Amino acid sequence: MVADLKTAKKTLRTSNSNLNIIAVNGCCYGIDNKPDKGDYFKYCGQRFWEFISNNPDLYTEIIEPLGYKAKEKNESFQQSYSQMINKFTRDFSNQFCKDNGEIDWEKLVHFNSVEVIL
Repeated sequence: MVADLKTAKKTLRTSNSNLNIIAVNGCCYGIDNKPDKGDYFKYCGQRFWEFISNNPDLYTEIIEPLGYKAKEKNESFQQSYSQMINKFTRDFSNQFCKDNGEIDWEKLVHFNSVEVIL
């Protein structure tokens, strides 16, 4: 990344040597209390969002709506995940369990040990 930033600075300066180019690595989350990395700046979390928007409160303004969306998606994911766990459990039980619910280890070991020829 640093090499690419240096190349970009050189390329931009060839067309206009008076340009003051400052490279910035932005990170949507986290904290970095030493943003000056020498060849570039690294802005994380609130500092990044303020840098791109000039709004010191943008970080908190976007987090709350994102939290609601994440909760909605998480509920949907949990439902799908539970359905798949139930399906896998049913399929495993049907294929590798005896009528009393005990695992048929011989059948399971055989399934995992026999070469399948297609």
